[in-house]
Amino acid sequence: MRIILAQPRGFCAGVERAIEIVERALEIYGQPVYVRHEIVHNRHVVESLRAKGARFVDELDEVPAGSITIFSAHGVARSVENDAAQRGLQVIDATCPLVSKVHIEGRKYAAQDRTVILIGHAGHAEVEGTTGQIPGGVTLISTVEEVAALEVPDPERVSYITQTTLSVDDTKAVIDALTAKFPAIVGPDTKDICYATQNRQGAVRELAQMVDVLLVIGARNSSNSNRLREIGAELGVPSYLIDDASALDPAWLAGKEAVGITAGASAPDSLVQELVETLRRYGEVEVSTLQGVDENIRFRLPSQLTAPVPAE
Repeated sequence: MRIILAQPRGFCAGVERAIEIVERALEIYGQPVYVRHEIVHNRHVVESLRAKGARFVDELDEVPAGSITIFSAHGVARSVENDAAQRGLQVIDATCPLVSKVHIEGRKYAAQDRTVILIGHAGHAEVEGTTGQIPGGVTLISTVEEVAALEVPDPERVSYITQTTLSVDDTKAVIDALTAKFPAIVGPDTKDICYATQNRQGAVRELAQMVDVLLVIGARNSSNSNRLREIGAELGVPSYLIDDASALDPAWLAGKEAVGITAGASAPDSLVQELVETLRRYGEVEVSTLQGVDENIRFRLPSQLTAPVPAE
């Protein structure tokens, strides 16, 4: 059996930064630190941080007044920020800088009295945060069909922003439809789209041409992981999203000579290596990695965490 690993795959810079923020906060402030929602969408990451002393909560009223509180990489609404301030919580914001950039763009458009259209998936943590960051809210759409039904106060003053876990390819048809309906619409440059999403999807498109089955490691509630599986399926390759190697069904491998493996942006590479080792149990394997984009982006940590760790 040939195993081909996608490149790039797994952690992006925003996820690495968020995890480092929790670990660094534990080093500096000690246990516990509180994290609102999952820091990133991956059970293994959450459980690892919980074992180190992080406590994950659904809402801020579960956090003792004055405690160190971390906002997840997906971002939060202004109302959550205000609630934290009123309760005297010491907030460290782990929002991905690319998500923060979307918030800034949306607020800029709102300040210009434009209708702000957000292309994204209802219910996703990032979408909920972005919606709550923009004065007057946003109009959320996800499909070309929804564009046809759109009505806005002034067709000459319309703008759009996008969920970062959607790629240029994911949003192109919707943006084209918006542009056709509202020729004066404005939006961010395509270079502002999340580099990690675009790179991982591009790698899967290449990988799908070379394999008989595609295994995507990622969480069920991870938008970008689900999209990687969908792309493989769209290209005619049997594709499966699994949390880890324990979810592998040997029947998927029957008659398959080449197996492709990738991982969503929140999945640690240790899970990929565990899956490779599991596949070795079924016989001799040859492992190779695609030549792909070499990502060397690193985001700066919040200022609260860049001071030296105090001596004990």
